[in-house]
Amino acid sequence: MASPPPPPAAPATGLVRQARQQLAQDLAQALPDLALRLDAFLEHLADQVGTQREMQAHRDVLERWRAQQSAWVAACGNALEAALSASLLPAAATRGNAPLPDAFELLSDDAIENQIQAARLALAADEMAGSSFEALRLRSQWLQHHELAADDLLRPETFCELLVDQWRLAGLPRADLQDVTAPLQTALGELLQTAYAALHELYDREGVPASRELAVLRRHPDTVQPALQLPAAPAKAAAPAHPLLRARHRAQEVVQQLRQLLSPGRAGSASAAPGPASQSLLQALAEQAPAEASWQSEMSAMGTASGGVEISQLARALRQRSNSWKQQATAPGDRAAIEVVALMFQSILAQDRIPPSIRVWFARLQLPVLRVALAEPDFFSNLQHPVRLLIDRMGACVLGFDATSMGGSVLEAEIARIVQTIEQFPETGQRVFQLAHQEFEKFLAGYLTQEQPKARIVSVVQQMEEKETLTIQYTIELRRLLKDMPVRPELRNFLFRDWAEVLALSAVRVGAAHDQTLAFKRAASDLVWAGSAKPTREQRAQLIRSLPGLLQCLREGLTLIGMSASAQAEQLKRLTDTLAEAFVAKTAAIAPEDLEAMARRLSHLEEFMSAEGLPGDTPLSAENLEKLLGVDIAGLQVLGNTPQPVDAPQLQWARTLQPGSWFTLDHNGTSLQVQYSWHSNQRQLHLFATLDGQCYLMPLQRLAGYLQSGLLVWHDAEGVTLRATRDALEKIEANPERLQA
Repeated sequence: MASPPPPPAAPATGLVRQARQQLAQDLAQALPDLALRLDAFLEHLADQVGTQREMQAHRDVLERWRAQQSAWVAACGNALEAALSASLLPAAATRGNAPLPDAFELLSDDAIENQIQAARLALAADEMAGSSFEALRLRSQWLQHHELAADDLLRPETFCELLVDQWRLAGLPRADLQDVTAPLQTALGELLQTAYAALHELYDREGVPASRELAVLRRHPDTVQPALQLPAAPAKAAAPAHPLLRARHRAQEVVQQLRQLLSPGRAGSASAAPGPASQSLLQALAEQAPAEASWQSEMSAMGTASGGVEISQLARALRQRSNSWKQQATAPGDRAAIEVVALMFQSILAQDRIPPSIRVWFARLQLPVLRVALAEPDFFSNLQHPVRLLIDRMGACVLGFDATSMGGSVLEAEIARIVQTIEQFPETGQRVFQLAHQEFEKFLAGYLTQEQPKARIVSVVQQMEEKETLTIQYTIELRRLLKDMPVRPELRNFLFRDWAEVLALSAVRVGAAHDQTLAFKRAASDLVWAGSAKPTREQRAQLIRSLPGLLQCLREGLTLIGMSASAQAEQLKRLTDTLAEAFVAKTAAIAPEDLEAMARRLSHLEEFMSAEGLPGDTPLSAENLEKLLGVDIAGLQVLGNTPQPVDAPQLQWARTLQPGSWFTLDHNGTSLQVQYSWHSNQRQLHLFATLDGQCYLMPLQRLAGYLQSGLLVWHDAEGVTLRATRDALEKIEANPERLQA
């Protein structure tokens, strides 16, 4: 590929200013439509049926919005104009009024909250806009010879912060803004994607090179570019729409950049991969086992003495060890691998969402991971490498805890045990990580549902799915048994619709071989016989004698499935009328040998059942749970299916979620931090729990609907190691010389 043309001799600020002007104009013109979309959303929210308090709250929000809607739109337009005017001032003028780099400024709580809210809007909008802004940033940076300012109008967070500021200045509560966050994020994503596409067309007309042709610029343009540069990932016209696909797309970009970094001689090949490290370096690291043990003891002693290791102190210790390892490396590829791993663990230590005590344990994995990375270079390119899987899994399970809730927990003890196990077997490579990953998965299977309330819920819900599955299987088998028998339609419908459920529920509660279940199975064959013709006096007498016991058994079964007394009376009347007609009918009778074969098969029905006909989704309601358990479960909310259509990819995504991961659940206007705790055997039922013990149970279709609508947001779609790798690449991009130090 040809090298991109050199940037203009003088900064082409005129074209970048024109881009800002066009963006400000497009955003200002879109403000009325943006306000209309928010109005429609709030009106729809106010029309929804709920509790009296919820309905009144939604009406109040709509009333406040409509009172200030015009003022907010006008204020946003004025703020856009002012921001554009400030960006057009000469750089010297703006620098004169800018605060010193080291100056401190006190920010009010309100200003901080505005910045947080704006950052959330910008992040979601930027995700929807794909890589459009990143490509625009690179092209603008190439034009003006320096990075975009933090408050540059071209950045999505600048516009989002402007919207949030004017919302509060218009007198609207922040809580109202949180109510419209979801539609506002969607609208901003669509708006920015369209606006950025127009700016790319402007740059194309002026002959600005595409982003994929541009080498990544240094943060300090007055320094000389080093020989080693990290190529920029190709810009895409639009990122995949599905969140999981976007995460995979970004992951592949990171992997490609790593390949180019660690194999510079073959950077043009998509399959380029680094080779294993030199044996001398691996031997040198192996010989450091005593020093490593001493370092670990020192960290443990410091943690015991002070109640926890200071993260910054630990980060400095990790950096010093990495520098000493790099001094022992002779090949540039080995030094690059050591630096990448060091920066990855530096990033993990800096991730505030992980409790400090867990970060300390992760830090102890740096040397074991480095040994694997040097000996098995596919660690850098294989996203399913056992090392990555283990660290990602442990990291995903702790993201919802803080230092207070994590300290001394069973989960922390298990992570500590796993780390210490890995340290004891330094020579086994990825095998010890693979075994540790399997052990951690087994631990999670019991840990996530060990609390008594959740264990009780899981037991009942698992029984409910088993009951629904058995109901369908019993129905299929009854259809097969009665296929060629002269059985009246009323009896067929009763056996298929009601009695199959009785058999299933009894089998789940007391077992398929229990006397009660066997009695219900006999009742099915007795009912078929009773509904057939009775040509002889002896058969009619036998029916008269057995009918009270049969009806009593039917009543017990219908009571078991929760049918009311009035419904039972109506159902039994229909059955007795049918039996009365059969009593005097002249039709052919069912052969005794056929009835005996049916009775034998019914008594051992489970032996003949297959997996055919499993439910596509399990009906879920609080009533079904109470029917199985007999009492209500405190702290459980059951979210049943809704008419909302769900895309097939969302259903597939919902099936692949791993227990232990943390999510933000937006339910009835309340934002909750929930952990995915359990799924049923058929993955049709899913349980989420908060730290305070509140549980939310939903079927597969409802779960996929929450994911599709953005009401259930995954905290860690990328994974700890991939996020750390991305941070490492950014640091190397900003300072490539560190690979050679």
